[in-house]
Amino acid sequence: MRLNVRYSTQYLYSTPARRIIQLLRVTPQSFAGQTVLDWRIDVDCDARLREGCDGYGNVTHMLYVDAPVPSLRVTVTGCVMPEDAAGLVQGLPSDLPPGVFVRVTSLTRAGLPLRELAQALEQQGGTRLEKLHRLTGLIHMRMNFDTGTTDVDTPAEEAFAAGHGVCQDFAHIFIAVARCLGIPARYVSGHLYRRDGAVVQEAAHAWAEAWVEDLGWVAFDPTNGICADDTYIRVACGLDYRDAAPFAGARSGGGSETLAVEVQVRQAQSQTQS
Repeated sequence: MRLNVRYSTQYLYSTPARRIIQLLRVTPQSFAGQTVLDWRIDVDCDARLREGCDGYGNVTHMLYVDAPVPSLRVTVTGCVMPEDAAGLVQGLPSDLPPGVFVRVTSLTRAGLPLRELAQALEQQGGTRLEKLHRLTGLIHMRMNFDTGTTDVDTPAEEAFAAGHGVCQDFAHIFIAVARCLGIPARYVSGHLYRRDGAVVQEAAHAWAEAWVEDLGWVAFDPTNGICADDTYIRVACGLDYRDAAPFAGARSGGGSETLAVEVQVRQAQSQTQS
């Protein structure tokens, strides 16, 4: 399946921002289950972009704006061909040892309820892969998807106690429990093509990957209760949201700020010859 992505992020400032620095993690990479056919970043003002790579192997761009601007819009467009590999993530250009991803962060720290969930999964037995599938299903059943009730700083434990959140929260809960089980797990940001026809989305998507011996990294999406398939575009990974956030930065001036995000993921039209 070929998927076209248009990802627009606009910042509006109450007074002109004098200087802006942004770290962008918005560029996917090709690997065994994903081929990037075309990808570009456009900025609506005079800006400099410098490409690099972070410690997790994610493609990064540093964005610099050195003149006053009342707003900033960054638009990412491209075409990617993901494949259904039953969740397997293989052939990444670079990667860290799995043991790195057992480290607990403030967003993935497990309190008593999540530790009890991990204990229950352990007591039920089964292989590591079976436990991870059960964990995905449990989170999908117990959590309600609800925008506007959590934010980027909400820890997994808090979202789990509330019983609702967004894909970021679902992924953090999965990661917290997996690490309680001693399973390396990491946060993934990217895009999802929705088969229900919802082309326009309010934000990018997020899910998790866990390490399974003899298989390697396997992608689980607890928000939808499935493993990633050919509707998922993998962009960046890290210990939690903060390591894989599409945008992070700072500015001088600008007063208050309003952020508007719109994501469109649609299937590319097939071309035929007469």
